[in-house]
Amino acid sequence: MLYRHTLIAKGLAARLYEIGINPIERNDHNSSLRKGFTISIANQAKVFIRKGEIEESQATVDEFLK
Repeated sequence: MLYRHTLIAKGLAARLYEIGINPIERNDHNSSLRKGFTISIANQAKVFIRKGEIEESQATVDEFLK
């Protein structure tokens, strides 16, 4: 699963941590700024959920995005 807006991604990740799921968060814009080049769009982050945890996390994701 993938969500791109930074605030939504951070909030979703926090909810997932609460139920024991450790998502992978990635912000390419911040990474590219640190390296001295920007090829991404600001305020975008990605949250990845492992395949084995998708079913367990689906209800939390649906409720959060309402």
